[in-house]
Amino acid sequence: MKLLRSGWLRLAIVVAAAAGVVALLWWRGPALGAVADAFRAVEWYWVAAAVGLNLLSVLMRAVAWRTVIVQAFPGPHPGFPLVFSAFSVGLFANAVLPGRIGELARVAVLNRRLPQERAWAPLLGTVFAHRVFDLVAVIALILYVVFTAHIPNWAVTSLIVVVVAGVLLFTFAVLSARHHRVTRLEEGLGAVRKVVRLGRYGLGVMRQPAAAAIAIFLQVLGWTCQLFAVYTAMRAFGIHEPLPAAGLVLVLMNVATIFPLWPGNIGLVQAAVALPLFSYYGVAKANGIAFGFGLQAIEASVGVGVGLIFLAREGLSFAMLKVMPDASQAEAPDEPRVEPPAEVDVERPHARVSR
Repeated sequence: MKLLRSGWLRLAIVVAAAAGVVALLWWRGPALGAVADAFRAVEWYWVAAAVGLNLLSVLMRAVAWRTVIVQAFPGPHPGFPLVFSAFSVGLFANAVLPGRIGELARVAVLNRRLPQERAWAPLLGTVFAHRVFDLVAVIALILYVVFTAHIPNWAVTSLIVVVVAGVLLFTFAVLSARHHRVTRLEEGLGAVRKVVRLGRYGLGVMRQPAAAAIAIFLQVLGWTCQLFAVYTAMRAFGIHEPLPAAGLVLVLMNVATIFPLWPGNIGLVQAAVALPLFSYYGVAKANGIAFGFGLQAIEASVGVGVGLIFLAREGLSFAMLKVMPDASQAEAPDEPRVEPPAEVDVERPHARVSR
């Protein structure tokens, strides 16, 4: 009954958000007929190209994750088809469920197919490492947009926070990967110690510069594919602006979804996409809003479509995704503890006195 109530609550939130978007468009935005006309003018071969580039982006990011997995713990290692299957299920869970549960879902899917005991902990660490490499690509994209396009003032603070947090997290990852022992200080931090150990265990790839470089390159390549997917989606909606405009849209779309206020942040994403295009590139509001809805649909189509296929392949149901195990059930393997050198009393030999 509780799940039923929560399901109805989520449905009510989605309906309310959609109603709010329609009301906003009717009151302050362009006429709904103009938005409908923009959809009727869509060139679908560009949409197909955008979907294909998004799928290629997912493939590159899945290969990057497997690179981290191979370096994080000894074999046998899962093959790419299994890793891609788990990664796709995670994308689907992130698209349809709150709380970024997809990160746990992909670990759970992969863990149930591995022969190793206690593989949950190192796999969770690899997700952490994979996200660290993701931040490298995000920072590179932000710097590209900063030097080639105009960023709205409302987004500047969020981008500064992302860049600073990314630099600090990457620095922590590099430093943690060099030390594989637990100190007495960490031993007293309880839950914090567990998170540190899990992240450190999964950051094994950071101790191999070549493998780390490959994983970073694949993540950057994946984000590049996503950038060109936005560019081709703009062409589909008749928006013929340069590549920096597509970079600006991609950055602002991610800023708008950092904090999931409601499912998909529908309405907020469209505003974040349409307003800068209107203000800085002169794109008609109707085209910008239609493009915002279309781009979000293209992004979701890959995660939901491919995720559903692999969800069925793994023999899982949507209900099972809601009860995936959480991080509190994971324990990193015991690591040697660093103890300060203790003072040892050495018994001195007593001088013998001859009698």
